[in-house]
Amino acid sequence: MVQGQKIGFLGVGAMGGGIARRLQLAGAQLHVFDPSAAAVEGMVQGGAIAEASPRAVADQSDIVFACLPNASICHDAALGADGAVHGSRLRLYVECSTIGRRAMIAISEGLAAHRVTLVDSPISGGPRAADKGTLSVMASGPQAAVEELLPLLRAIGPNVFQVGPEPGMAQMMKLCNNLVSAANMTAAFEAAVLGTKAGLDPQMIVDVFNVSTARNTATETKLPQAILTGTFDFGARVDIMFKDVTLGLQEAEALGVPMWVGQNTGQIFRHAMTQGAGAQDYTTLIQFMEEWAGVQVRARPATK
Repeated sequence: MVQGQKIGFLGVGAMGGGIARRLQLAGAQLHVFDPSAAAVEGMVQGGAIAEASPRAVADQSDIVFACLPNASICHDAALGADGAVHGSRLRLYVECSTIGRRAMIAISEGLAAHRVTLVDSPISGGPRAADKGTLSVMASGPQAAVEELLPLLRAIGPNVFQVGPEPGMAQMMKLCNNLVSAANMTAAFEAAVLGTKAGLDPQMIVDVFNVSTARNTATETKLPQAILTGTFDFGARVDIMFKDVTLGLQEAEALGVPMWVGQNTGQIFRHAMTQGAGAQDYTTLIQFMEEWAGVQVRARPATK
């Protein structure tokens, strides 16, 4: 049951805003907080109630979602001096951020000391899928808590996976997914640049990829929608994917798992970061490869 529920939401940016709007469309009454006044104003126009802090959100809502950019911000929002943990109503805290297993466990333990249950619930699909309600949702935590949240999670996306009983397990699933996603991107971008340099039509390259064994989300969406068009507006940033790849590699090192492809993928994103591209759309990663090769992977004008 979502209709009429008072739900808190922390972080209503590119991803969080889309998720929050899906909860609104499902009938939830949202209480929101974000340092960005513009982001909050957009939610208020849709019927949400703005609050002054995470604590104030949790004074109004027994279930609070968070979708925030990094572990430090997540920790402060949950456990800081004005964090949600101090709210008078908070009972379930749903962390949709991607921050790694160890950070998630630390937040879970801090909340548990105040008798608040955390459900680790990262999402996958990007801002466009968040807006459409087609995200993939991973959830780990106590079974009763996850089951209570299912109507809300299914409002976010049709594919909800109950990963396991402990916070941090869903983080590992998300990091594994994003390591593959990032590697697919770098491989698809490199190959498209190679083919273009050899004289192949970039549109044909993508068309062949998408009916052949090279098909992946980069060839299906990122290349045709944001690179062939030259718009570079897929909606996710270089620094966010770099953060996720780095977290995945850190978890692999802690577990003693070699990551040959992952390490190389991380270096490509690291190069983009050193060139000041962190805030750019992550499809701009191909521009470095294009510069090295002296070509551009763009759709060619139609011939008469």
